[in-house]
Amino acid sequence: METTITQSIAVPVGVTLDRYIMHNQNAFPFATGELSQLLRDIGLAGKIINREINRAGLIDITGGFGTNNVQGEAQQKLDVVANIRFIRALINGGEVCGIISEEEDEIIYTGNNQSKYVVAIDPLDGSSNIDVNVSIGTIFSIYRRVSPLGEKPILDDFLQGGDKQVAAGYILYGSSTILVYTTGNGVAGFTYDSSLGEFILSHPAIRSPFDGKIFSYNEGNYNSYDSFVREYLIECRKRGYAARYIGSLVADFHRNLLKGGIYLYPPTHKDPNGKLRLMYECFPLAMIAEQAGAKASNGYQRVLEVVPESLHQRAPLYIGADAMVTELTNLI
Repeated sequence: METTITQSIAVPVGVTLDRYIMHNQNAFPFATGELSQLLRDIGLAGKIINREINRAGLIDITGGFGTNNVQGEAQQKLDVVANIRFIRALINGGEVCGIISEEEDEIIYTGNNQSKYVVAIDPLDGSSNIDVNVSIGTIFSIYRRVSPLGEKPILDDFLQGGDKQVAAGYILYGSSTILVYTTGNGVAGFTYDSSLGEFILSHPAIRSPFDGKIFSYNEGNYNSYDSFVREYLIECRKRGYAARYIGSLVADFHRNLLKGGIYLYPPTHKDPNGKLRLMYECFPLAMIAEQAGAKASNGYQRVLEVVPESLHQRAPLYIGADAMVTELTNLI
């Protein structure tokens, strides 16, 4: 039994990500350890990306890579680095049979065909902000495969729909690096302690405020928005709400999740189907939002009820405080 004196000179470190996963493993359906190991593999890759980002300016991995990804968007050097790191970690971890990535056109087959899970990932969201030192992030989604074990994964393993996710999360690389995830039993956040090389539980049982006074959207697209969206934004201004837009989805979502607010990325003339990717941006963040008491809609239905049709499908997104998302969608 520790005495008060020993406790004062050896302050407890806290609960590490590994210990938290291990203690909560029994809450997972069909728990046999594979999902726990998969989450650890993602945490490890996040540590590596955190290192790469922190030294990016010193080893010439900022700036454009000179190619476009499957979305037709210019790839940054760190986009490529993050993609390689996460794919390598997931392959070497052995718990994933297939991966889809924002940076790759087709399914990535890992060769681990006995594995039960597939992963959808945006390895580095907000990469256009890299060169100006603004927060960026990773978003991931995990599904239990529907195809037989031992065979190569198929398209249906990924296109199950958001309600079929067994876990989802994101890693935010900012003033501190934080990993937030859910397995359908609430949301927890872990801050990276670089001195220990560990993610430490810092945000247990995250609950998002029911209402808020922050709204986040791209002002440059205002004239392209539907009338109900413009009406809602005008009302936000009348009420004196704070407009906060970083331009990095993970960073904007994380702030609003904790403080209470709404993030909007509606359809525009340029992107009539929306711009964000359904599989590895909208679905995972919607799962986290709902598990934290917030809400996610495409304007007409829950995001998690949208039926996916393709790996890189785009979708509108209205996500954040329950009361704010409800008010906006009631204007349709």
